[in-house]
Amino acid sequence: MVPAASPSAAHGGISAARFALQAKVKLAVFNDAGVGRDGAGIAGLDLLQRAGIAACTVSHDSARIGEARSTLHDGVISHANAAAAALGAKAGQPVKDWLGQLPEGAG
Repeated sequence: MVPAASPSAAHGGISAARFALQAKVKLAVFNDAGVGRDGAGIAGLDLLQRAGIAACTVSHDSARIGEARSTLHDGVISHANAAAAALGAKAGQPVKDWLGQLPEGAG
């Protein structure tokens, strides 16, 4: 079984995106961890975009880093790759609302 969506409490950096690729997720949600130097906290979004995987981050101010439950229940989208945006992800939107409106099998 391939996981549909993978809400994570991890930063959205390259190493976390590599784990998402290995897990063969269809959609990934990370924490932006404050974005960081040179955009390191969201750099994984581009890697996943190149693989055709929708991915977004929630703001570190909205959800606890390290707690997936907080990401899902409290997280507010801060950044999204083009694949996630095509599915309706928008900055400022609660991630649970976005995930709840996705068509069956989309993520």
